[in-house]
Amino acid sequence: MSTAAVVHLMSARQRCDLELLLSGAFAPLTGFMDQATWQSVLSQMRLPNGTLWPMPITLEVGEDLAQRLQVGDELRLDREDGTPLARLCVAECYRPDRRQEALLVYGSDDRRHPGVAQILDLPAWNVAGTVQVWEEGALRRAAAVEFPPEYRYPEELRAFAAGRPLLAFQTRNPLHHAHIAITRAAMSELGEEARLLLHPAIGPTKPGDVDAAARMRAYRAVLPQYPEGRVLLAPLPLAMRMAGPREALWHALIRRNHGATHFVVGRAHADPGHPEHGSWYSPFAAQELLEEKRDELGITPVLLPEYAYSPQRRAYVPRAQANGERLSDLSGTELRRRLAANEEIPDWFSPPEVVHILRQAYRGADRRGLVVWFTGLSASGKSTLAGMLARRLESKDSRAVTLLDGDVVRRFLSKGLGFSREDRDENIRRIGFVASLVARHGGIALVAAISPYRGARAEARRLVEEAGGLFVEVHVATPLTVCAERDPKGLYARAQRGEIAHFTGVSDPYEEPETPELRLDTSQIVDAEALATLWNYLLTAGVLRSEG
Repeated sequence: MSTAAVVHLMSARQRCDLELLLSGAFAPLTGFMDQATWQSVLSQMRLPNGTLWPMPITLEVGEDLAQRLQVGDELRLDREDGTPLARLCVAECYRPDRRQEALLVYGSDDRRHPGVAQILDLPAWNVAGTVQVWEEGALRRAAAVEFPPEYRYPEELRAFAAGRPLLAFQTRNPLHHAHIAITRAAMSELGEEARLLLHPAIGPTKPGDVDAAARMRAYRAVLPQYPEGRVLLAPLPLAMRMAGPREALWHALIRRNHGATHFVVGRAHADPGHPEHGSWYSPFAAQELLEEKRDELGITPVLLPEYAYSPQRRAYVPRAQANGERLSDLSGTELRRRLAANEEIPDWFSPPEVVHILRQAYRGADRRGLVVWFTGLSASGKSTLAGMLARRLESKDSRAVTLLDGDVVRRFLSKGLGFSREDRDENIRRIGFVASLVARHGGIALVAAISPYRGARAEARRLVEEAGGLFVEVHVATPLTVCAERDPKGLYARAQRGEIAHFTGVSDPYEEPETPELRLDTSQIVDAEALATLWNYLLTAGVLRSEG
């Protein structure tokens, strides 16, 4: 057994999971799951001892780290800035079946579901073991830096309840009048002693959601809408999986661990929405699952109907009680469209202070940060296409455009790196980080890099989406034979003579994207046609303004 701690730099999702493990929010879990527990949770929604638990909690690592670890080793878990937060005593390393996990957790392996895409792109190995805080105070210091000032630990929220009914409300979106109406109605049902816990998830949610800082401003703005002294806002550093019914069950158990006695479950709870029709799951599937498990939850689910606005009564009412009167509603899609177009938001839909915050924070897809990532073999045409797109964007779009060419990055940002798999992944990680910074500030980054490995490209996508940007992967799928014939730099010839080691397509593999947003073969179409196809895709996807 080795004695020196090996270091793992956690992703944003892993950081959230660690926080909730160490705080007791994930009780009875005390660490990341081993394979037997993982399998039991997937197939039965239970831990091996029979305890209800629907969501796998795993620590994913790459091949290199997994091969270095042995049972009994200490793995140091670091924040993004390298600050140690916890130690994990390694109990097991195993390779899970990610597709099986997607099918059992989400009921699908369709990458259009953001949770499915995330699972399928995770590193290949899981590391299991119990976790302990690295040193006294490490967790609270980190929380003070990372989370809003309203963050409260489970024991603090149990003290707030003080034996009274505590109704918890989960959200990842700003609160509008409908949310306020249903939470107030639920409080009324529980009586004058009841308290409301607004417990919004502030970890990674669905790509495209309004960022957590803006949502927190919106939550603060609605607090006066509730009876004084009966509501507490406390953000939860939860990385949502968007798993619908399973996630609703998970959310209830987490709130039980925070001292809540009741938990609101509405329509389409934790549903990512379907690209072809309204919701991914049956709208009331979450309520049905919680009703089925009610007796063993340890918290009472409050199952609320769908509400809509009655102009006649000037109030939100359950649709089932409309008695034939006309009701008004505004979908999330329509709200985003109106915000993007700077159109009016009705007063009945949302408090004016919330609308004001959203207008400040919300950028439509055509004004958000954008990363177009060109991947393909050397001489496939990536750089040419990226350069042509850059010039056209500069003439048509007001956002600043940054071109990150793989060869240029190698000379500056990644100088000194070799071409081993580890160095190649590090090169893509650096490019992805820079691209995410461009996207965070509303710019456009065009990346032209071979980026041969799916895992590294997936990590780049994650960095960009966590920064609030849109990520478009373009596979320039020009065949190897054509690339080798072009060979403008003479690299293929040198690689075939053995003068260049680790050359993609000759002595190193290229892992083609499985589901890129766009696939182009420049051996079949000329550059101008390829650019036109790409431009039309960006217009259709809504990331460029059509009038541009």
